[in-house]
Amino acid sequence: MSDNTGGPAFPNEVALNTWQRGGMTLRDYFAAKAMQGLMANPDWNLDAINAAKEAYTYADAMLKVRAQ
Repeated sequence: MSDNTGGPAFPNEVALNTWQRGGMTLRDYFAAKAMQGLMANPDWNLDAINAAKEAYTYADAMLKVRAQ
């Protein structure tokens, strides 16, 4: 599992330019989007656990490329 979460997916600026933490991380958001795409494929046949692992693999790749 990646330690890089990408920070909050939907941060909210609050007083004194601090950021509200909590909720979904950018990593979770990317994984959810990847899972949505994977599940839309009618030939997809992984069980839920392996599909989730695959989605997070894509999310981690997206975060790695984003950091370049």
